[in-house]
Amino acid sequence: MEHITILGVGNILMQDESFGVRVVEELLHKYQFPENVQVLDGGTLGMELLRFLIGTDKLILVDAVSGELPPGALYQFNHDEVKAYFKEKVSMHELGIQDVLAVMEVLEKPAKEIRIFGVQPLTIDIGLEMTEVVTAAVDHVVEKLLLLLQEWQVEVVKK
Repeated sequence: MEHITILGVGNILMQDESFGVRVVEELLHKYQFPENVQVLDGGTLGMELLRFLIGTDKLILVDAVSGELPPGALYQFNHDEVKAYFKEKVSMHELGIQDVLAVMEVLEKPAKEIRIFGVQPLTIDIGLEMTEVVTAAVDHVVEKLLLLLQEWQVEVVKK
């Protein structure tokens, strides 16, 4: 049985930057996952996530993604596109995750498949609440994650 990790990252003190963490909170609040699926709030941990990710066959990363699209727009990157995504990133937690993935490769324990789901933030100012446009994207990303898990033949149960 493949080990799957859903990892939400971001800084909950920086409004829309908390998107990945908020998606994970929603997943944990509404759904039960089988033993082979771990759902993690990675916050801004970076390299400290390595111990949780070693042994992961499939990794789903959820994050705020700064790009060219309007605020609230969804991004999805698959395995080969992930390296290109990280070449553009500059935030500390994203640099940390890039390092974690590199160490997994060096240890010859890389995830076989990596997917990134993200949303374009409107603002990354200090504050505990996400903007309305980004909050509205949480349910849509949760749906996409559940569809991907279904595609991977993972049975998720609504609480």
